[in-house]
Amino acid sequence: MASKRSRTASLRKTAEQAATTAEEMVKPHGFEFGGPIGATILTVSLPPLVYLFAFVCNDVTGCPAPSLRSPIQLFSNTSTQTVWEHGTTVLKQEVGWPGWAGLISIEGMVGTLAWYALSLALWAVLPAYELEGVELSVGGRQKYRMNSFFSAVTIMIACAAGTWVLGPDFQAWTFINRNYIQILTSSIIISFALSVFVYVRSFDVKPHNKEKRELAAGGHTGSIVYDFFIGRELNPKVNIPYFGEVDIKSFMELRPGMLGWVMFDLAFMAKQYKSYGYITDSMLMVVISQSVYVFDAIYMEPAILTTIDITTDGFGFMLSFGDLVWVPFIYSLQARYLSIHPVDLGPLYVLLILVVQGTGYYIFRTSNSEKNRFRTNPSDPAVAHLKYIETDVGSRLLTSGWWGTARHINYMGDWVMSWSYCLPTLAAGYKLTPMLLYPGTRMVTSEGMKGWAIPITYFYMIYFAVLLVHRERRDEEKCRRKYGKDWDEYCRQVPWRIIPGVY
Repeated sequence: MASKRSRTASLRKTAEQAATTAEEMVKPHGFEFGGPIGATILTVSLPPLVYLFAFVCNDVTGCPAPSLRSPIQLFSNTSTQTVWEHGTTVLKQEVGWPGWAGLISIEGMVGTLAWYALSLALWAVLPAYELEGVELSVGGRQKYRMNSFFSAVTIMIACAAGTWVLGPDFQAWTFINRNYIQILTSSIIISFALSVFVYVRSFDVKPHNKEKRELAAGGHTGSIVYDFFIGRELNPKVNIPYFGEVDIKSFMELRPGMLGWVMFDLAFMAKQYKSYGYITDSMLMVVISQSVYVFDAIYMEPAILTTIDITTDGFGFMLSFGDLVWVPFIYSLQARYLSIHPVDLGPLYVLLILVVQGTGYYIFRTSNSEKNRFRTNPSDPAVAHLKYIETDVGSRLLTSGWWGTARHINYMGDWVMSWSYCLPTLAAGYKLTPMLLYPGTRMVTSEGMKGWAIPITYFYMIYFAVLLVHRERRDEEKCRRKYGKDWDEYCRQVPWRIIPGVY
């Protein structure tokens, strides 16, 4: 009897602890990203920034546009035009500005929407399996339909067949290269429309609803701009005729944008082949390394259910724009650069970049696998020897193995991998000069341009470092709220955050 009372008390204590933790996690956590002002700046500035990269590194005059090397001369003018009119006219010509109306087209919008429709159709009809997510604060778990890998493989097989028959003139590649700017505009419009839809719909969330809908802890501050940016509802869903209920956040996480990144890379590789008659080793390095990263993420789709994007963040403009615009257009900059300026690396550079890529991937994948294996089966011989801290909420924090070297060691591997995406562009920069003897042709050269495009082609590496540090800080705050003094003890035993001995 005493033993039974003891077990009952223990279960009651565990339930109370879990309830307290859940209550803490859904409380508004204050502002991030600089609060409403920061959210406003990011919402307004991110779309122009993506356009800036698209035009500054162009297929008209060079990367960057030649006049940008000496902007003072660009705006020094003795003609009848004003200085500003002259400068902007020259710059528009150099970057291939299509005019405001030219930023969008029916072909670009229809093709972009068709890509989303295809992604949705494959999600619905291909074989899939269901998994449950983490415990929700409202009780229960969401179910997720998983078949991203099957969808991606199906699309890749179709593209391979089309390329085998038509070569670089396969319609998917020519459509992307012909409508790049218009696809960008369409994607921005879709991301804004989706953000507005989920924000307005989030006000339908009622306490104790049967649909297991809930607001994100940091997404209902009362600030319209901030909540729109960060996301009010944690896991918004929508019922679509003939397709059923779709979890918007998990669907957008890996499908249209992430696979779109690979589609852009392949289209740019086809463009290089069509322009020069061969594919450079640098292009192969970029496309293969980025494709490995994407397909690894897609294959490991269940792992997203424990990421901060799914468990903590609401779905707002931050994730909508990030998934649908930022990832495919910013992450493919290197392949776009190389499609115009073919860089030959040679065996030594290829080997060095492969070592960098392999090292980063090894750290990233083995550390994540170690964590996931320990979570699912702590008795597995591969992880049974690992040391850990038993927390009051019932979780275990690893203090040996990969996770004993740094609290977010997987981020280090992720960042090292990002180097291999940028390094193939070397000292980036090129200019395009019309060849008078051969009308309609141009000569591409890096003469006088070396290094000028480094801020563009190496932007991903720098941005990714900032992103991972920011995400690590958010993870730390979340874990400190959840584990309390146990997290402090964990930090004492594992003092390094991402890079052992450095940070």
